[in-house]
Formats: sequence, structure tokens, C-alpha cells
Amino acid sequence: MPVLCAIFYGHLILFDKHRVNVTNRNRAAVTEQRFNILHLVCKPQKAAMRKNTLINATLATALTAVSTFSFAAPTVVPNAPELSSRGYVLMDYHTGTVLVERDADKRLNPASLTKLMTAYVAGQEVKSGNISLDDDVVISRNAWAKNFPDSSKMFIEVGTSVSLSDLYRGLIVQSGNDASVAIAEHVAGSEAGFVGLMNSWANQLGLSNSAFTNPHGLDSDGLYSTPRDIATLGRAIIRDLPDIYPLYSETSFTYNGITQYNRNGLLRDRSMSVDGMKTGYTSGAGYSLATSATNGDMRLVAVVMGAKSPSVRESESKQLLSYGFRFFDTVVPTEAGKEVSTARVWMGNQDELKVGVDRDIYLTLPKGDVNKLQAEVEYNGDLIAPIQKDQVVGKVLYKVDGDVVKEAELVALEPVDEGSIFKRLMDWFKRLVASWF
Repeated sequence: MPVLCAIFYGHLILFDKHRVNVTNRNRAAVTEQRFNILHLVCKPQKAAMRKNTLINATLATALTAVSTFSFAAPTVVPNAPELSSRGYVLMDYHTGTVLVERDADKRLNPASLTKLMTAYVAGQEVKSGNISLDDDVVISRNAWAKNFPDSSKMFIEVGTSVSLSDLYRGLIVQSGNDASVAIAEHVAGSEAGFVGLMNSWANQLGLSNSAFTNPHGLDSDGLYSTPRDIATLGRAIIRDLPDIYPLYSETSFTYNGITQYNRNGLLRDRSMSVDGMKTGYTSGAGYSLATSATNGDMRLVAVVMGAKSPSVRESESKQLLSYGFRFFDTVVPTEAGKEVSTARVWMGNQDELKVGVDRDIYLTLPKGDVNKLQAEVEYNGDLIAPIQKDQVVGKVLYKVDGDVVKEAELVALEPVDEGSIFKRLMDWFKRLVASWF
């Protein structure tokens, strides 16, 4: 081995005579460069470095830049509040992490929470261009028939023409059963056809414990959902229909001279930053409420089903939201397209490759665990050029106290072309030497 190194060093000297003008450069720097190359070749680390811990200072800086949490937060999370509703769940919007749950998968009557799915299906039709909020909808007798006593309604009349935009507000703000049928008929031609779309979308969204039998949520055999499914649906509405979601924050709507107020009282509660979702009630289902609220960059979705009264569903929703914002944080340790590390590349026209992730990485953690967060990168063996941009080259492991809390794919942030014949020969020799250690 020493003989091989000496021969190789001699070749470096001859090569430098042709490539480096020593009279115009600092001789000490050239000598140091030769020594570094010799040290790399004859005293290399293992070529296949599979794991590399990211610089904790870099991770801490990223966390500070994208979140507003306090590092003085408590390290112990108290027990979640125990509520009287039949089932409930508290879920982080960005990550889907469940912070609190009880009977979250229990099949319950959703009542007017059904209208969340009605609004989602109609919103997807608007988004796809099949219908428009400017459409005029002629009200059928079937839709008008939902104006029976004790039914929540928009007070639309048979044969009148109503814009889909107004019907949407009548559905979301006023919880109009008549509006829900009018929308269903406009989208699919009939209630039955629309119900088929509702269940198809439920399947696509992974709502495995939900079945819909009508667009309004009035008591019906076979109609059911769960707190978890409703929260998942709420996340989908916010994520997929950002142009329509602001309608959920409207506190009142006037149609045909009649002003009605949104039954979601938390929209008017100044102690909370609730900006939408839906109420539900039938005598069989009890009182239900889905809410979403923000605190800084963190957004939570809370669902309570089967509460005893309107005041109970609101107070229990507030307890869930307050608990989540008080004891948890959602942070972005790694942003899409930002460099998180550099990797050694072999046989390429460059020796280093910037690596990162192709989407923002969100983590929901107890506040006391945020400053314990560490990240490691693992490469899929040696990285051999050519490498394409966005090619998966490994993974990032996010850990708290040594336990992995999330994994993400590590991708190349830039392409690396194949190097020259001489460069590939040099890298081949270096890898050969590395394999001897």
C-alpha cells in the first residue's frame, strides 16, 4: 500500500507540472492541496457512508425561522380533557396527527355534518369546471319540499332561479336542507345520482367508516360517519378547495330579505381563531360541531359528535382546541427545495451533490420535544453519476430522544452529469483504495 501511494503521489506531481503554474500560485497552497489529495486516497473514510447526522444548529435555525413556538415550553403534556360527547377527535391539519380522541371511529349519525361532503363534492365540480358558482339553478318541487317545520332552510321557492353561489352560502351558512337538494340536483341530475358521487369521493378520501344516503343529513337508515372521518373530510375541504373555504367563516347570509346567522357560535368567539366548518343536529344524532382554528402557522381541526346541547358542543370544541394549541406545536424542520446536506458523488463532473426534500416536511410534537428534534440522512449506498434532479438518493430520519418520529425521501436538488474519463478513473481508484480499509 505505501508503494502504491508513493507511485500515485509521483503522478500527482507530474500532473501538477502540466496543470498548475507554481510561479503564479502560492507554493504552500499547492503542497497542501497535494497532501490533501494523497490523504483522501491513502487514508480515506469508507466510501459507502450510509448515515450522516445533520448539523443540529442548521436544523434549529430552520425551526426558528418557520415557527413561533417558545423553547421554554413544558416537557410534560397533561392528560387530554375528558368530554361528554359521544365521540370526538382533535387533529392537526398539516400532519393529520391525532392529538386527542375518544371513540373517534365509532359510527354515529352525522346529521348536518353531512353537508360538508355535499359542499366538497359540489366544490370539486366547480374546481373541475363542470359547473360554475355563477350558474342559475331552477328550484324543483323536490328541493322546496324540504321546507317543512323544524327543517333548517334557505326559504327558496319552486320555479325560482337561484345562483349556485347563493345556494352554496345557503348550504354552508344557513345549513339549508332545501339548498342541499337543489345543489345535488344541479350537479348530478338527481339526489340519488349525487349520493353516488358522495360515496365515491368518500372512498377516494379514505373515509372508510362513512356512508351517505342523502345530501342534507336528515335521519335516514344507513347514514353514518365518525369523528375521525369528519375531521379528515374537513382537512380535505381546506386543502383542496382554498377558494371556497372562506365561505365557512361567514357569520350570516341574507336571501330573499331573510337574514339568518351561522349556527357555529365559535365564529363569533373572540377568544378563539375559529374560521369555519359546520354544525349538525337531529333529535337522534344530538348536537355536533366540526371546527377549524389557527394559532400562528398551526391549524387544528376538532370534531365533537353527539353533544347534549349547542353550548356543550361549543365548550367542548373550545377545550379541545385550547389543549392542542397550548401543549403542541407544528413545525417545518425542512422546506421543499432547500439544501439539508451535501453528498459525495462518484464518477461525476462534480464531487458534491446538494440534497433535500421535494415537499415541506411538517411535524406535530409536544412543545417540550421541539428543541430535542434531530435529523439524520441515510444514503442508498454510493451515489454514482449520472444523477437526475429529484432522483431519490436516500431518506431523512427525524428523531426525538433517538426515536424516529418521521421519515422523508431524500432527493437530489440538482443534476450531476457523468465525469470525464480521467475523473472516472480517479474516482475508481479512490473507491478501490477505500474498499481496503
